[in-house]
Amino acid sequence: MFQWAERRGGDFRRAVSHAGVEGERQGGRVGGWHQQHGVPQFGTVHCPWRSLKRVAIAAGTDHNLALKRDGMVVAWGNNSYGQATPPIGQSNVVAIGAGDFHSLALRADARFVAWGDNNYAQTNVPSALSNAVGIAAGWYHNLALRSDGTVAAWGHNGSGQATVPVGLSNVVQLAAGFLNSLALMSDSAIVPWGSASVPPARATW
Repeated sequence: MFQWAERRGGDFRRAVSHAGVEGERQGGRVGGWHQQHGVPQFGTVHCPWRSLKRVAIAAGTDHNLALKRDGMVVAWGNNSYGQATPPIGQSNVVAIGAGDFHSLALRADARFVAWGDNNYAQTNVPSALSNAVGIAAGWYHNLALRSDGTVAAWGHNGSGQATVPVGLSNVVQLAAGFLNSLALMSDSAIVPWGSASVPPARATW
């Protein structure tokens, strides 16, 4: 995503967006902080009152998503492109992603739901995409991880960020940035592509 997230035991998750917005969740409550003109700003995120019992969060440029335990998605923040208005009736969502002005959700049946800005076809999910188990939303592009460890990408491709390297497989996690994409391999190697191909083609630490 234009963010990364981690779990540090218990009921704790942390997410960071490309816009520098960070959030934490413990016991279903969400807090946040961000940089404003280079100065850290701390406090609580202005979430809907039903922002309890969440299982996942995602932060776009200036909108946010939260996945509820019942598989429904709640969104708030800038809604200039409809990115904070999830489609009515969506349920059984298992993963979410937030881009610049678009949002993405993966359902339990491996189907995608995308909404918001579509200037670069970032909400036009490829019709042939199937068996998805993970997602990542970048600035204006998206990545999907298939159950067989391969990757699909669509949306803005000005720097090659939506052109998956030929033969890429055995992927276990994805991340999407401004004009770049990353894949974590089962052997702990990292494969980058797009405008920020550093570390080089394949790196391990």
